[in-house]
Amino acid sequence: MTRCATVTCRAKPCASASWTYWCGLVDRQVLANKSSNMTQNMPAPVDGRLPHVYFGHLAVTNYSLCTTTSLSMTNISSFVAFMRSHEKTNTWFHTPGTELFGKSDDMDMCPCLRARMAYSEGGSLADHTAGDRNGGTISIDCAASTMVGLLSWKFHRDLPATRVFAFGTSKETATVPGPTIFATRGVPTHITWTNHLPPRHFLPWDRSLATARPRTGVPTVVHLHGGVQQSTSDGHSMAWFTSGFSSTGPHFSSPAYSYPNEQPPGNLWYHDHAMGLTRVNILAGLLGAYRVSDPAAEAKLGIPSAGGEFDRNLVLFDRDFTRDGALFMNATGNNPTVHPQWQPEYFGSVVVVNGKAWPFLRVRRRRYRFRILNASNARFFKLSLSGGLRFVHVGSDSVYLAKPVATDEFLLAPSEMADVIVDFAQTAKTAEAVVLRSDAPAPYPGDPGEKADTVAVMKFLVARNPEHDPSAVPAGLMTRYPRPDVREAVRTRRIAMYEYTKKGTDEPTHLYLNGRAYTDPVTETPREGTSELWEVINLTDDNHPLHVHLAVFAALEQRSLRSVDEFRECMRGSASGGAGGRNDAKACGLARHLAGGRRHAVPRQERGLKNVFKVRPSTVTTLLVRFKPLEEENEGKGRSGRFPFDVTAGPGYVYHCHILDHEDNEMMRPMRIVR
Repeated sequence: MTRCATVTCRAKPCASASWTYWCGLVDRQVLANKSSNMTQNMPAPVDGRLPHVYFGHLAVTNYSLCTTTSLSMTNISSFVAFMRSHEKTNTWFHTPGTELFGKSDDMDMCPCLRARMAYSEGGSLADHTAGDRNGGTISIDCAASTMVGLLSWKFHRDLPATRVFAFGTSKETATVPGPTIFATRGVPTHITWTNHLPPRHFLPWDRSLATARPRTGVPTVVHLHGGVQQSTSDGHSMAWFTSGFSSTGPHFSSPAYSYPNEQPPGNLWYHDHAMGLTRVNILAGLLGAYRVSDPAAEAKLGIPSAGGEFDRNLVLFDRDFTRDGALFMNATGNNPTVHPQWQPEYFGSVVVVNGKAWPFLRVRRRRYRFRILNASNARFFKLSLSGGLRFVHVGSDSVYLAKPVATDEFLLAPSEMADVIVDFAQTAKTAEAVVLRSDAPAPYPGDPGEKADTVAVMKFLVARNPEHDPSAVPAGLMTRYPRPDVREAVRTRRIAMYEYTKKGTDEPTHLYLNGRAYTDPVTETPREGTSELWEVINLTDDNHPLHVHLAVFAALEQRSLRSVDEFRECMRGSASGGAGGRNDAKACGLARHLAGGRRHAVPRQERGLKNVFKVRPSTVTTLLVRFKPLEEENEGKGRSGRFPFDVTAGPGYVYHCHILDHEDNEMMRPMRIVR
């Protein structure tokens, strides 16, 4: 007999979850006084089965909503007063030197949806029969519920309430970011996403882009970033749908998604992925963290885990606000005659962590684990800690590293995740606070020699007294994953990145991969169970974080191109102002332009397996991309490198730049896996 919390399980272990998820416009004023403990209302179990909790028409089964210890916010009243007296285009801008950390309010951290799993007394997941591992039904709403008016979220107590879209199990529990979803390796999660977003978007939606075109309503579709799932559940950008399914995209099939969680433990996140408006939907608040855990394997590591007080997600992004608290996004494009509203990159002046502007967190003098996600549209963070504290990296994106790596600072691109340990016991005895800060230029990498201002991200208030810390950082982490081996690559592909500008100006109009529009026919058809070498040729001045759906990859090297202008013009051919072009690296002398080019070392904390990598401007980055499940060396026998689902079914996958403003303007290409 096994147990799920206080519920006795007899016939079957409690291996799956069933809940309703809500995303939409949310009122933070309502949330402020809402208890986060949903389990207190659970009725008694019947016949050994888990009960349901009802929220009107919403049902929650086998999940509890939990809130970690409070995250406090800084007082920015003096900043607000200062900016109100120095308004520019009705927008608040952060001025270096403005006092950020003052008197505070205590605010809740992001809630989490945690599966109640069945474990043996030894802590390992109980054995399941094939039928028992099928998971439960999770019904997820993403919406503004049945409300007609736009609701709001408080990013800071001194900032007026802000209209947002949000995820949650109900209107009252919706948050920005959405609740962190905890899943367990090998136990599937089934989610039905429901759209209750309003008829019109409150942010600029540029319909001159190759975008979703509904008859009415705001489209959305959800992608689990880093997830290994069938393409019908991958959140294809053309599988969008509006409220009540009044309009659907050409690849829409069902709002019911299945996530097998048949992948190593690690960090993921979920977010909107609708064609042409990912940038505005995520900016509005449609994002949240997701974890896959392996309790038995992770317990052996000795590092903080399981999402307790010392194991936290930190979701970072930047925003701008108008004086009435509204999110600000420039409604005039840089090329308004081409794209009336599209801008090449969005940058906000206010740094937000877990939905709060410039927050602080009270910590004890011991090790903490922070799973840091950069959920910005385009901003890179170059993170460091005051007081000489260091980061110890244990994972990158969705995969553990083989060994811990210590750094003083690190660069985090949009959509990248860093899994780090910070030991506050190393804080000076007299120090009471540690500041997490960033000094990355925006856009990144900026002009040669440009030095960016250092901006505050958040503050940690460190307890005065030392304490015993049972955690430790081991010499090795997940050491049994296969090491990258170029000999396993069955072919080499070249992916060239282009940016096109309006004739006579330097203002971008669109960005393509291999000179092709997103809607052009598929050209990348990797075979399941194989690996490929991808040589990614960046012919732009920007650093582009490349994300490949379904796959993980290892960055092998980056080399600078010589005489890059000559090479770029050859690659563009006659299409320097538009699509197509020659796009023939061999004919344009790639080898000659690489000869003698500088080699850039891959940072040590990024030498494991990743799903996002920063492609430097004017370089060729070589990636070993795996189109097969990532398994430990002793697992996978007899599977022949196949995924636990049909990868050929559905609309297929994509790869793209994860600067959202670039992705929305066609810096994305379809990809179909074949068997």
